[in-house]
Amino acid sequence: MAIRVVGAVPKARYVLGAVRLFNGVATLFATRPFSSRLGVDPDSSPAAVYALRLFGIRTIYIGAELLFARGEHLRNAVAVAPVIHVSDTVSAALAGAGGQLPKKSARMGVAISSVNVLLSLLAWSNPKRGRRRLRRKR
Repeated sequence: MAIRVVGAVPKARYVLGAVRLFNGVATLFATRPFSSRLGVDPDSSPAAVYALRLFGIRTIYIGAELLFARGEHLRNAVAVAPVIHVSDTVSAALAGAGGQLPKKSARMGVAISSVNVLLSLLAWSNPKRGRRRLRRKR
């Protein structure tokens, strides 16, 4: 009898890809309002605006991978997704704990990234994607 480590959601990679594209486009093209929501004054911190735009481009790229890649490229993109989102979650938590982000913004970042971790794990565990299922020993 086969069991799955995490319940597979066949379309999880599409949901995660769409979330990434939305967040990436918002960060890239609405950088100033986005930075203000994070508690960063874009006029006094132009480097923060630059870093957010880089983050936006990165997020668009990894979202597009999940939506449009096929074959081995897709398998690799799905395999690294949990690591990317766990690192985003930890970064948001550390930024909040260290005072680099306001607590409310850090909590929001942790919440969004945690949902992305869940989606990435669901996509990674999807047996239709070709991942082997763990077998229960009898």
